[in-house]
Amino acid sequence: MDDLKYGTRNKRGDWAPNQPIETAPLFAFPPRLLALAKWLPHYFFPWNAIFAASAVAYWAWVIPPVETMQTLGIGWIAWLYVVNAVCVFLFYGAFELHLYVLKRQKNRFKYNGKFPAEQKSKAFWFESQNLDNVLRTFLSGVTIWTAVEVCMLFAYANGYAPWLTFAENPWTLALVALVVPVIHEFHFFCIHRLIHTPLLYKWVHSVHHNSVNPSPWSSLSMHPVEHLLYFGTAFYHLILPSNPILMLYQLHYAGFGAIPGHVGFDKVEVGEETLVDSHAYAHYLHHKYFEVNYGDALIPLDRWFGTWHDGSADGEARMQERYRKRKEKLAARKARNTIGEAAE
Repeated sequence: MDDLKYGTRNKRGDWAPNQPIETAPLFAFPPRLLALAKWLPHYFFPWNAIFAASAVAYWAWVIPPVETMQTLGIGWIAWLYVVNAVCVFLFYGAFELHLYVLKRQKNRFKYNGKFPAEQKSKAFWFESQNLDNVLRTFLSGVTIWTAVEVCMLFAYANGYAPWLTFAENPWTLALVALVVPVIHEFHFFCIHRLIHTPLLYKWVHSVHHNSVNPSPWSSLSMHPVEHLLYFGTAFYHLILPSNPILMLYQLHYAGFGAIPGHVGFDKVEVGEETLVDSHAYAHYLHHKYFEVNYGDALIPLDRWFGTWHDGSADGEARMQERYRKRKEKLAARKARNTIGEAAE
């Protein structure tokens, strides 16, 4: 498949799409009904449908009976950890195997022309991005994911969280299901801005940003504090009129949904003629430039707060202008401090 029909590749081998990234028309004003109608299928398929289906499958075949979850026990908690770990290994591993180990589509549609395994760095445990990312995913990521899941299921089982039934409240729960991705986007943007403050960035978020050239295993390669904040998106269901299946959907949207944003490819080839969009370019630019695209473009929060980069030359110019103004501001502050110290 010729990826140059969809984008360009520079001398370093980095590929970029021809078209600038667009934010979803969900919050456009005045409403763009035609654009919204064209966009809606992409809202559901394939990713959101996969994460919703996995939540239903968990409820049907994995989650213990309510009576069991009324008491915290090592047995059912360990069972959930094992299932989560196996599912992460299979889901993440499938992308890693297809794109990075077997390299079945080589570097077609790959944003960064190099593969992480080709580069050693002391920023990572054992100087290996892959090994570092895998260890952080299972030691901390899946553990905290499971801990949040257990807390929420325990709360539902003991009546501490509002539990609506689909039979009695189908429209309310349908609405909550529809806004699960919106909740995630809002939550992710807020915590992301928080952990980009200097102190938290240095001690917490820099772990994730070590992966400048992200790959599937980078998705949950985070500091434990960031894992807790990230999976804390499930706690909204402590106050929402919701259901344990929708809470699981919220968790799976965060856990399994981290993959598309870090896969490193704009499109994944399925067969010889089918392409699946990853919608990863916005977040790839965040990993590349650090201070743009704190959200994923479902809600235009970055546009509203002036940190949007759509991958175009205009987006690049706006980012450089922000950098210039910030440098001037820092230089002015430093000059004032120097004058103040001299006066003392």
